[in-house]
Amino acid sequence: METESLEQQLEARDLDVRLMLQVRNDISGAFETLVERYQHRLVGVFFQLVGNIEEAEDLCQEVFLRIYRARKGYRARSKFSTWLFTIANNLALNYLRSKGRTPKVSVASTGGDSHAVVSIAHERIGREGTPSAQMRQAELSDAVRAALAVLNEDQKLAVLLSKFEEMSYAEIADVMGRSPTAVKSLLARARNQLREQLESYLAIGEHEAV
Repeated sequence: METESLEQQLEARDLDVRLMLQVRNDISGAFETLVERYQHRLVGVFFQLVGNIEEAEDLCQEVFLRIYRARKGYRARSKFSTWLFTIANNLALNYLRSKGRTPKVSVASTGGDSHAVVSIAHERIGREGTPSAQMRQAELSDAVRAALAVLNEDQKLAVLLSKFEEMSYAEIADVMGRSPTAVKSLLARARNQLREQLESYLAIGEHEAV
């Protein structure tokens, strides 16, 4: 009964949980709607972790495939986004370890596939129509990618989930299998490193604004 009560509470306040319950019940169009809501965000996170757009898209497809296959056993015990990014995190870590790789973001690798890359940074930057504004957005996006590249895999994921998915410490802790206190410490160290990496860029921006 406790599980049912929790599921009902989550269903009432989380649109994505309602959609996933519809997926579980084979309601037409529900799965496609979930994919549309998360596909670009998930590809963006994977891209920042693995540094390759094709691999990011493949991993994204694998996440949704796993979700669909597991739909009949789905029970809502947390926000849908927490469950989805837990699956994504585990998949990314397993993938990178199987390749004997560590996460790496190549700024140059976005050039030929810029039309396909969903820039996480751009999703949080106000969109202006002027060419100079678009250039500033592109420069900031490149600066953010370069800064993220210096973080280790745990720091990078924590930053992505905190700043771009707007998850709480507790939600990130659920995704990463850590305590909220550990996540808070992880993010503090990551912010210090990012501040150092972006200091020169931000200083330029402040000078231009004067």
